[in-house]
Amino acid sequence: MTERSIQMSEAYSLGALLTVGGGFLDAYTYFTRGGVFSNAQTGNLVLLAIRLAQGDLTALPRYLPPILSFALGIVVAELIRDHFRVSHTLHWRQAVVALEALILLVTAFLPQGPWDAAVNAAVSFVCAMQVECFRKIRGNALATTMCTGNLRSGTELLYHGLRGRDITALKRSFQYYGIILCFLLGGALGVWATGVFAELAILLCCGMLVIIFLAMFRAPQEAT
Repeated sequence: MTERSIQMSEAYSLGALLTVGGGFLDAYTYFTRGGVFSNAQTGNLVLLAIRLAQGDLTALPRYLPPILSFALGIVVAELIRDHFRVSHTLHWRQAVVALEALILLVTAFLPQGPWDAAVNAAVSFVCAMQVECFRKIRGNALATTMCTGNLRSGTELLYHGLRGRDITALKRSFQYYGIILCFLLGGALGVWATGVFAELAILLCCGMLVIIFLAMFRAPQEAT
């Protein structure tokens, strides 16, 4: 790959931190907000189907709001991109990150129980905006909120790298596996933090987003 300038939003360090946050949020909503995933909408759909097949209609208000909210988050992210496309002071991804941090800050102070459905919808909305805005890391199509696609791409690159002795493919495969490990780390951190801080644990994700927001003011990097 020829040397080129990349946006700070594609930096591997930011992608890794975003991925830690993605794993954290899945663990947070699952353990503190009624067994619902914030990122893994496939998991929510499967759980919804299982519960409905068992005749449990209470699954609808539990799993349907985060699924619909995730779809809404995609639309809002696109609207923000269109609005800030010509801005010379604030990148549209920074606007999204700032909104994410604000939403998570509010949810931190909503108690468990009666507010769980609203919190799950809000966090899924945040996760959708993130997956829509941060699609690449150093030019690779890496997801920061889910692992299935990363596992497929990383394994495919590993195979071709080993078979063809392609060092570049091997390096790219390690980037995918590194992001998967970051997601696992975030999930483990989420389990620990929710056990200690309960619903306030999500404030740690707010801190991560503030760091990411400030880091995006840095100049573009050079990629090879």
